[in-house]
Amino acid sequence: MDPFVFTAVLAAAACHAGWNALLKLNVAPVVATVLVAVAAGTLVLPLLPLTMAPAPAAWPYIVASALIHIAYFVTLAEAYRWGDLTQVYPIARGTAPLLTALLASAWLDEALGLLGWAGVIVLAAGILVLTFKGGGELSGLAGRAVGLALATSLTITAYTLIDGIGARLAGSALAYTVWLCLANGVVMASYGWLRLGRSLLGDFRRHWRIAMAGAALSTAAYAIAIWAMTVAPIALVAALRETSVLFAGLFGATLLREPMLPLRLLAAVLVLAGALLLRFR
Repeated sequence: MDPFVFTAVLAAAACHAGWNALLKLNVAPVVATVLVAVAAGTLVLPLLPLTMAPAPAAWPYIVASALIHIAYFVTLAEAYRWGDLTQVYPIARGTAPLLTALLASAWLDEALGLLGWAGVIVLAAGILVLTFKGGGELSGLAGRAVGLALATSLTITAYTLIDGIGARLAGSALAYTVWLCLANGVVMASYGWLRLGRSLLGDFRRHWRIAMAGAALSTAAYAIAIWAMTVAPIALVAALRETSVLFAGLFGATLLREPMLPLRLLAAVLVLAGALLLRFR
């Protein structure tokens, strides 16, 4: 993978972990996800005059992605209600790159090569090691949180493939990102209003700083990822951006006071090894 693309995707991973950590800071997860999506749509409004409209072929992908993102935000928020950031996040993000790689190879004929597949598998294995708690015992896993995290991984796989294809058809990664954020904002605002009602306005007044910070990180992370998928194989970008689990572990331990277990050091080594394999693929 090109060094510039590699570094950019790592930066996106850090941003992605940052906004996920914000979801656990004094705001109900469902409220936080709605506020971040709506705030992201607001943030990109000034970019509209500066971007071209996506090509017509990309619009079905934008609509499909926005709808799938509802399922993503809902399952992610519910998973955080029942599990720790350092448990839910790795399950959701660790299984997604394997599914994405398999589908991208079969559907898009993306050839990853031996090093590419090795990198995806090693990185995913490292991420999944992070799910173990209490010295690596399976009993440390919360069943409901695990189920919701796995459901989240399916939505990640779906919107990753849709956005990778859609961005390539759009003619401009920036245009696709801007209109996707706008579509997500409208869809999530509607969902939030139906679920939370007028209390959503009060929530935004109280938590607008967290919402805007999360939106800035989320938008930056996804803009980079969408651009990267137009210049590199979707499966490799999808796998590399999951190094965000390392940043999530750091944020969880330092900001949220979640336990940092020795087993997670092994996971970090595996994730880094997988990332290096992708770099030199």
